Amino acid sequence: MKKSWAIMRRDLIKLSKTPALIVTSIVMPVLFLLIFGNSLEGQLKHLPLVIVNQDHGPYALRVMEKMQALAAGPRTINIAYMDNPGRAIEQVRNGRYKAALIIPPDFSRDITVGRIAELGLFADNIDSISSTALQALIAQATAALRGGFVTAREPKLNQIVLRPTNLFVTVDYDRSLIPGVIVMALFMGSMTSGVFNWIMDRFSGVTEAYLVTPLSPWNIAGGILASSVVATTLEAIVVLIAGLALTGGGLTGGPAAIAMLCGVIVLTGTGLLAMMFAMYSRASNPRLIGGPAGFLNVILFFPSGAIYPVESLPPWLRAFTRWNPETHAISALKSVMFKGANFAAISSDIAFLSIFTAIMLVLAGATLKRSL
Repeated sequence: MKKSWAIMRRDLIKLSKTPALIVTSIVMPVLFLLIFGNSLEGQLKHLPLVIVNQDHGPYALRVMEKMQALAAGPRTINIAYMDNPGRAIEQVRNGRYKAALIIPPDFSRDITVGRIAELGLFADNIDSISSTALQALIAQATAALRGGFVTAREPKLNQIVLRPTNLFVTVDYDRSLIPGVIVMALFMGSMTSGVFNWIMDRFSGVTEAYLVTPLSPWNIAGGILASSVVATTLEAIVVLIAGLALTGGGLTGGPAAIAMLCGVIVLTGTGLLAMMFAMYSRASNPRLIGGPAGFLNVILFFPSGAIYPVESLPPWLRAFTRWNPETHAISALKSVMFKGANFAAISSDIAFLSIFTAIMLVLAGATLKRSL
């Protein structure tokens, strides 16, 4: 019993000398609760909807009132208004809005004279969760204006018909997850290479060989990061190919689309690897990286829009997504893979990733020290 007590006492003393592990064990579960719990809320909110009202008759005004009630009450949608339907649909294509609701000029007159009154809903169907929710919500709201809602295939006189139009090729749910899986592969690669290899070399004494050479911290960090970027990039490309094969999908856009996808993957992988290096390059124990890095994956991945619309996140978490590199990486990958976007359409995401990567590279070189 005394021998067991001595071993227990020794381990407790060792643990007390690494307060970072204790703090991590307490803080990270709380962060997990806050981030994960708020990243998968059941009710969608704040979905951006643009409305083009070309009628201004009494029934068109009632449609507007219904939409404003949804925005003010359950706050399911955020409404913007435009006069040009073509420009509104283009804004949906560019990802600014989830859908465009078009009220045609003869909407109220058709209802008054007993004809079929149609509303147009042009949705970004790449985000299937948001587009399906908006279609059901608007159909339910407009059905109450005059009689029950009927589908476009079974029109009846004196009814209001919502005609949904998908702006992009239909993407099933499994395939829509491929961009998120690619980014997750990049993050997992940053955990199994890069700074993790550096810490393991330091823990086993291998880094002593670097310290007797004229290599600068920038040389060491650059070499380790370069090898890790090659490895994680190849892993992510394999994940991309496997994802497309498993879901029966393909790529449109030819060499230009492939080049943009590879560019986003390399840029994102470099930024994540440099970030991990800047955070953990001075750690001396491998245990200091495993747990926190896993929670960091949760913090970055779930609010990124990979599986849930970022517009429906709480305001504080939605603000964080603007500075989350994985949000911009997934946005760019989705635009290229599913929307056939050109470079101009993803330029803002590329700009953010470029600045983020540059800052992380500078910090990675600055935090590395040439000492034991």
